[in-house]
Amino acid sequence: MVVRAEGTGVDFSRIRVEFDLPAQFPGPVLAEAESAVSGGPTTDRHDATDLPLVTIDPPGAKDLDQAMYVERRGSGFRVHYAIADLGAFVTPGGALDTEVRRRGQTLYLPDGKVPLHPTVLSEGAASLLPDQVCPAALWTLDCDDSGELTDANVRRALVRSVARFDYDTVQVAVDSGTPHASLAELPAIGRLRRELAIERGAVELQLPDQEVEPNSGGWQLTLRPRTEVDAWNAEISLLTGMAAAKLMLDAGIGVLRTLPAAQNGALRWLRRSARSLGIAWPKGVDAAELLAGLDPDQPEALALFMDATRLLRGAAYTVFDGTPPELATHAGLATSYAHVTAPLRRLVDRFGTEICLALCAGEPVPEWVRAALPELPTLMEGSDTLANKVDKACLDQVEAWVLGSRVGQEFDAIVLRAEGGSAEVFLTDPPVIAKCAGEDLPEGETVRVRLVLADAEARKVSFERA
Repeated sequence: MVVRAEGTGVDFSRIRVEFDLPAQFPGPVLAEAESAVSGGPTTDRHDATDLPLVTIDPPGAKDLDQAMYVERRGSGFRVHYAIADLGAFVTPGGALDTEVRRRGQTLYLPDGKVPLHPTVLSEGAASLLPDQVCPAALWTLDCDDSGELTDANVRRALVRSVARFDYDTVQVAVDSGTPHASLAELPAIGRLRRELAIERGAVELQLPDQEVEPNSGGWQLTLRPRTEVDAWNAEISLLTGMAAAKLMLDAGIGVLRTLPAAQNGALRWLRRSARSLGIAWPKGVDAAELLAGLDPDQPEALALFMDATRLLRGAAYTVFDGTPPELATHAGLATSYAHVTAPLRRLVDRFGTEICLALCAGEPVPEWVRAALPELPTLMEGSDTLANKVDKACLDQVEAWVLGSRVGQEFDAIVLRAEGGSAEVFLTDPPVIAKCAGEDLPEGETVRVRLVLADAEARKVSFERA
């Protein structure tokens, strides 16, 4: 169910100024991007334009990083996964390369994004838009009948997407038994990959997305639950990142997304929370299996998912060249993993892709890639921090706008996480997460709360127990 609440306010210019977000690209960067587009791909490429690739993205998205085609191969599967190839357009050491390293990633604000690359690339020549021949890094991923990866390869290719879909459209088609032919096998391999993830001990938090959308000159909050298609699509991306990590680790060079194992204190906290929420945790069942079996529509499950975020703290980017890294796994995924599937929107993916392309071609990793590896963690961690701050500021701003005229009113709220004399609570109408003062607030239960503050200038919202 989608829940909406109207808000006021014009735009997010104050947030852009506060975080010093760039309003445009420097002239030399735009000129270089335009020149790269007019020049076309400069390397020989495999012609894969016959593959019926399709994209699945949010409605209206134009920066399309991935396109897929899943087919049966004997008793198993073959996944063709095309990733936008920025290596066709970005000259190492040039003005564009320097600028995207400074930006790190695309920032998404409700009134428009701050793109990593100029839109002539990110929404044009480099984007896997339908009916457009594009340069791509084309992954071929073979899986057996259990969904396990048996072989992986990536090479430079020319591809052409035949259709652009959004998640809800694909979900409706799957539910009605009429999926696009290129996605007919996605549910089968998606389910198998989810089963394998749970067996590995991967932790997935089935939290709905709190989104901001325009509404009649103002803004509205939307609660969007994850669909099965969201999960299956994510599994294809994760499969590719795992294949990339294995290539890197086998070759002794790469950049991984890592996460240390959760400390015992975090697991003890989660078990305590499960007990207080009345959620049975059978002996021999690990956290991943328990969480996967919960119904995300139940308030106690929502509360436990929030508490489980403690298991996923400490993510980092780990680079290595010659010496294997001390930590090579991502505890949340229970395996090794590398970012390679979103190069239009995230800097590190271009470098990871270049490493994998070289390894699969039997060529040396380019020296410009090796030289950049040591600085990638700092660049990405800085941009991640900024992105998180901008996301939170925008959400806080809209929550304050939406609730600005309702101070003193009472609402039903689910208690998500209680500590000391306060808790995080979740209102479903409007969909808001905020602090609530009150002793002994019961996690996972619905309580009555009163809005005591909605300050749009300070972007602050707070409640007290009614």
